[in-house]
Amino acid sequence: MGGKATPGTRRVTVTIYHNPRCSKSRQTLALIEDQGIAPKVVDYLKAPPTVAELKNVLKKLGLRARDIVRKSEARYASSGKERDVGDDELLALMVENPILIERPIVVSGDKAAIGRPPEAVLDIL
Repeated sequence: MGGKATPGTRRVTVTIYHNPRCSKSRQTLALIEDQGIAPKVVDYLKAPPTVAELKNVLKKLGLRARDIVRKSEARYASSGKERDVGDDELLALMVENPILIERPIVVSGDKAAIGRPPEAVLDIL
């Protein structure tokens, strides 16, 4: 399951942190499937990633926690976290409130990309 293998290469699992209610997330999932890849689909609102998983994803993205927070969400505005707080505090907030995690995030091996626009994930597949 996952990843597209070519002769002489290892098979890589592709994971999408997906919100089925989000049009960009649905478009990104369809784009991955159109590439012949059956990704592991994580409905992160029902099964939020752990702090350790988010740190791993951030490392692959080359980003900081603040870069993947959905700042337009009401929960973020009411959290008081718009001030300059550390990554650990933001990660804890995202795990507690997964709606705050930018979507979709696609992970393929040691690379990751945010599907905004959906075509942004093609470089890592």
